[in-house]
Amino acid sequence: MSLVGLPVAAPKPLSGRVVLVAGAHGGLGSVSARACAEAGATVVLLGRKLPRLNRVYDAVAAAGPEPLLYPLDLEGAGPDDYAELATRIGAELGRLDGILHCAAEFRGLTPLEHQDPAQFARALHVNLTAPWWLVQACLPLLRQSADPAVVVAVDDLARVGQAYWGGYGVAQHGLHALVRMLAAELANDPVRICALQPGPMRTPLRSRAYADDVASDLRDPQDYAVRCVQLLSAEGAAFRGQLVTGAGGVPA
Repeated sequence: MSLVGLPVAAPKPLSGRVVLVAGAHGGLGSVSARACAEAGATVVLLGRKLPRLNRVYDAVAAAGPEPLLYPLDLEGAGPDDYAELATRIGAELGRLDGILHCAAEFRGLTPLEHQDPAQFARALHVNLTAPWWLVQACLPLLRQSADPAVVVAVDDLARVGQAYWGGYGVAQHGLHALVRMLAAELANDPVRICALQPGPMRTPLRSRAYADDVASDLRDPQDYAVRCVQLLSAEGAAFRGQLVTGAGGVPA
């Protein structure tokens, strides 16, 4: 039988790669995890809510290679827990090529004066300390990849720097600075890092700030999944150290 004229399947940009998605059962994390699987990646699904994580697992498994489920609560996890995570990924999958960090902690708008001290500390830890501990623990394993990438989802500082955003807003300023600092330090390192700032999305996090949200520019998180895949793929090298906005064809 002649094969001439048969369509050739398009190459998958993440084929053969292992990608860790933190916050995998969240609005952006869940759709991006599935998009990564569709692009050929083996996805490690990290999150704290096991029932929701299981649902994401089923969707990701149906879309591509069988994922690895890794329940972890960023609030309670310490550096040793992240070191164990990196060790297990290396032992079970043999490699780690990318991290997509989408996890976030936000309980709602509150004046700083009245914010519970424990809630303020929790927001700083989950949104700033935990992402760094995760990346720090995984750097040695990432460096074994030919093209390791770290993509950190961040919020718009012009928005979360306003009144009432509390510990979440403070942490977001620190997260932007962390990405810039780490990008400078890794300028000559195999590991590349960038920040992704999506436009306004219909997510549970946003609904806690805007109960009656009727903004005309709201997007579905799915619109930004293709951008996450792009930044994790070889094409993402062009965005090394940058703050990336928009969804690649979808205005921010």
